[in-house]
Amino acid sequence: MKMKLPEGEFKAYLFDCDGTICDSMPLHYVAWKKVLSEYGCHFEEELFYAWGGMPVVEIISSLGERHGLTLPIAEIQLRKEEMFYAHLSQMKAVPEVLEHIHAQYGQIPFAVVSGSTQESVRASLTTLSLLDRFETLVCAGDYINSKPHPEPYLMAAERLGIAPEDCLVFEDTEMGIEAATAAGMASVKVPAPWERLALVEAF
Repeated sequence: MKMKLPEGEFKAYLFDCDGTICDSMPLHYVAWKKVLSEYGCHFEEELFYAWGGMPVVEIISSLGERHGLTLPIAEIQLRKEEMFYAHLSQMKAVPEVLEHIHAQYGQIPFAVVSGSTQESVRASLTTLSLLDRFETLVCAGDYINSKPHPEPYLMAAERLGIAPEDCLVFEDTEMGIEAATAAGMASVKVPAPWERLALVEAF
């Protein structure tokens, strides 16, 4: 299923990672659910997808506040990442996005802009043999204000030396689209796993 891009001559593509380049959100959710259940903390699937792009530390902190729990942030972060890595070999790329990466690689620069850690992003892209496609990775810890704030995307554009209005953002969450819009960038919404399945079945 082809993904229609906005019209324009873009000089750089900026990609979210999880759920955009990598079809990794289901793997992340399994890891979250299993680890958090040991602390008596429920993480609804709908909320998980709504919070896509939020740094792990912020997710744990916000869940603790919602459920009135004192959660050991560093411990949960470490265990969740370990569980995700254990299933990394099962991950695949999102085909509609991969098509655009292959089509424009070498023509314009690419960057990844993610709420995940640098280590997690590198591991995911290495699994898919895509790490060398990107000039820069902007990850959790690189910026102060996370999505939907525009800072992560503006940082990526600055690193690439491309004006924000000349960048096209690929995102799978409303939070990410809001960040791109606030940065003055055009964007394209990547369908969620169940939406892609519905599109395929429709044809």
